[in-house]
Amino acid sequence: MTIKGLEAQFQAEDTRTRALLGSADDVDSFIDALLNGRHERNCAVVYSLDRPTLPSGYRDHELAVGVDRVAQVGALTLAADDGYVSKGSTDRGIGEYMLLGHVREFMPGSEIPLELVRRAVKEFLSSGGRVPACVEWQAEEF
Repeated sequence: MTIKGLEAQFQAEDTRTRALLGSADDVDSFIDALLNGRHERNCAVVYSLDRPTLPSGYRDHELAVGVDRVAQVGALTLAADDGYVSKGSTDRGIGEYMLLGHVREFMPGSEIPLELVRRAVKEFLSSGGRVPACVEWQAEEF
């Protein structure tokens, strides 16, 4: 199976042309950019180019990736057939990350180690947009 890659949006310029991630090294560079960037850009949305689009032209899913460079944790949500959120071993309350200057909240107990965030995004890439199995998931509460 040939993997088409991922599109990521986390900077203002990505609203027109999204960043393309085609390799594990690209994923590492992307996570590093989130970690080393400005505070209001520590979250991104990622789309697999291998998953179908809806009749409207929009993607049938969205993977949100938040990282906290101080605490060295991150959180994931995956909106696909159902809503999933990563399940962490500690609970710091609601995780607040910034996507293009807007707060993106992750439910309590969703933060996981950064290395696991990296592994999950790489698995999302290599599997063609399937739910990463390296992360324990829980139903997202709306």
